[in-house]
Amino acid sequence: MTLSTADLAYVRDVVRERSAIVLDDSKRYLVESRLAPIARQQGASNLGDLVAQLRADRSGHLRDVVVDAMTTNETSFFRDPRLWGALERSLLPSMIEQRRSQQALNFWCGAASSGQEPYTLAMLLVERFPQVVRDWNVRIIATDISADMLGRAAAGRFTQLEVNRGLAAPRLVRHFVRDGSHWRISDQLRQMVEFRSLNLVTPWPFVPQVDVLFLRNVLIYFEHRTKQEILARCRTVLRPDGHLILGTSETTLNIDDSYERVVTDGATTYRPR
Repeated sequence: MTLSTADLAYVRDVVRERSAIVLDDSKRYLVESRLAPIARQQGASNLGDLVAQLRADRSGHLRDVVVDAMTTNETSFFRDPRLWGALERSLLPSMIEQRRSQQALNFWCGAASSGQEPYTLAMLLVERFPQVVRDWNVRIIATDISADMLGRAAAGRFTQLEVNRGLAAPRLVRHFVRDGSHWRISDQLRQMVEFRSLNLVTPWPFVPQVDVLFLRNVLIYFEHRTKQEILARCRTVLRPDGHLILGTSETTLNIDDSYERVVTDGATTYRPR
């Protein structure tokens, strides 16, 4: 299935209007491949027919489905092991020491997708800092624009392929139970994570002051001005000594000079100046 130039432009406009995500010409194959299953579900004979339905969609439901499909990102457990090693050995111990009098830590995963990132954080905290989990007020807030992804994440069910990506066997056995052909995460970890719907370009009314803000592999989809706006708003919810974590190919350099780059155990984070 292929899209005409006019139909591709229309889909790109819909996605940009609803999510501020920019799909340039290099994303044509991604757009077509992610629209194909939706076309089959909608009974459309081709992508042109699907876009015709999209143009006529008055309820907005089909637009939401299309935007969901375009904004679903690749993820895995313990993605970028160097980052998680730095959190375990240096960043979290330092943060725990600084917060000892308050006994509270807030984490926000701003693009949680199907949940691997917030659950990875929960696993790390339970394994390495059990007393903090038991005695402190620890919040892990996970948000995403995709209702479908949030539903999957909140359910905590993963395929064999998904758990094979990043999880060693001892961790799988410790934190998951068999659920038919899937694996279901433990109740303890699922209850540690709050899943909420959020579009990053809309207000963030329920996001508290956070110690660590994960915003990995998201900024690459936005144009320069939108990146600036999001990074500026991140500073309003990030504690002065907190850490902003971006994807390995992302940076605040030449976007927002109000952050300083910090390298800890080979992992890069950003802190407000």
